[in-house]
Amino acid sequence: MKIALVTGSARGIGLGIAKELAKEYFVILSATRDEYEIPKELKEKSVYHRCRIQEGEDRAEIFRFVKERYGRLDLLVNNAGVAPLVREDILKSTEESFDRVVGINLKGTYFMCQQGANLMIACKEEGIPDYSPRIVNLSSMSSFTSSTARGEYCVSKAGISMVTKLFADRLAAFGIPVFEVQPGIIATDMTAGVMEKYEKMIEEGLTPIKRFGYPEDMGKAVAALASGAFDFCTGQVIHADGGFHIQRL
Repeated sequence: MKIALVTGSARGIGLGIAKELAKEYFVILSATRDEYEIPKELKEKSVYHRCRIQEGEDRAEIFRFVKERYGRLDLLVNNAGVAPLVREDILKSTEESFDRVVGINLKGTYFMCQQGANLMIACKEEGIPDYSPRIVNLSSMSSFTSSTARGEYCVSKAGISMVTKLFADRLAAFGIPVFEVQPGIIATDMTAGVMEKYEKMIEEGLTPIKRFGYPEDMGKAVAALASGAFDFCTGQVIHADGGFHIQRL
């Protein structure tokens, strides 16, 4: 039984990823809430374990749980992240907001990669049969797109891009590919407050594909990377954004 751990998977993009991966993996769902009612379609294919990725104790505990309960980790998907509580111009934004967003999105992802990688290396050294682990990090179109009302978010997502490169480089020697998926405008709770704004922008041509992305779109992208078909492409970035990244005249 192959094991996948998906952070931030109680809802939105993370849940969409978990549902897709459950076709091939047993999935450890993770979020910050103490208790979580697993969706009916996942009840036989998953388990929930709380993890606040910015907290060292929580990170250590979830990987200890994975090792002790299942003895392996085949796929780590670092999806958990937050937006600023208040959108604020970068000339006025606060250290508190910066520390919160960067602490969760960037620091949390960095150390989840570190601890997940070390567990995967240990599993490889044990000689587990049919074991080809992978890591997928979720960043954002905001990793390369300026949004001056939420600078801390952009900085955190740009940092994830470098985290992916660093771990792809370091883990290549161990045969552990690392990938990055950059979602675009995805219909989730995080974008609910600006849906009308984005709907108009998409209709006016912001993205070549004129629709919102959905969590299942992200699930399919991650599942493709997890399939093994792209292992020689370690460090690759997948723009799951409806073509937003294409420079157009």
